[in-house]
Amino acid sequence: MRLVYGLNPVRELIRARPRDVSVVYVADAAAARELHALTKDRAIALEERTRRELDALAGADARHQGVIAVAGEYAYRDIDDVLDATTEPPLVVVLDGVQDPRNLGAIVRSAHVLGAHAVVLAKDRAAPVTPVTVKASAGATEHTPICRVTNLVRAIEALKERGVWTVGAVVDRGKPPAALDLKGPIAFVLGAEGKGLRALVERACDHRAEIPMSGRVASLNVSVAAGILLYEARRQRMASASAR
Repeated sequence: MRLVYGLNPVRELIRARPRDVSVVYVADAAAARELHALTKDRAIALEERTRRELDALAGADARHQGVIAVAGEYAYRDIDDVLDATTEPPLVVVLDGVQDPRNLGAIVRSAHVLGAHAVVLAKDRAAPVTPVTVKASAGATEHTPICRVTNLVRAIEALKERGVWTVGAVVDRGKPPAALDLKGPIAFVLGAEGKGLRALVERACDHRAEIPMSGRVASLNVSVAAGILLYEARRQRMASASAR
């Protein structure tokens, strides 16, 4: 069992995976009205609860907005299945040791809105999909495939064998994203907060991208860096499509 909370995440869960949802608890009248049709059309139970009951269920620090859905375990996807189903050049985000669930959620949100086909993360020493992740993603976790792998370097090599060029995000010795051709099959590889890519993961990458920066702060938050890289890939692909 897992909990998904917040109006937008619960709404997207109901739309994307209605069979996973066993019940939705609401303590907010406006949210109940908005979710009534969605749950009724999908034969999902919608039950009123007090905010105190929802606080006890989700935890005191959870910003549940008076809405909690009880669902099955998160369904991670197989990266090969995702690539097989993609009809355009794949755009993938690979995360090396990102442990903050909010950062993971923000990355998944950017991946969804900027056209990435999957997010790949390791099973160990990395944040899994949690209620906090789902909330931070605004429900994008229910639409963007997330894949968990045992060995990240082997996963990168497997992507390369399928014709996907891998681009490691670094703080120096890399090319500006705009100087790289990102129109073809690409996987961006980003490292942990404050640590960056591990040496063997960086060595496995085909290219290195360095986001030009000014100011006194040494580096960008990993979710911000992911958004910048994904935007540049999106920009190049849209420009290429309009030029045809």
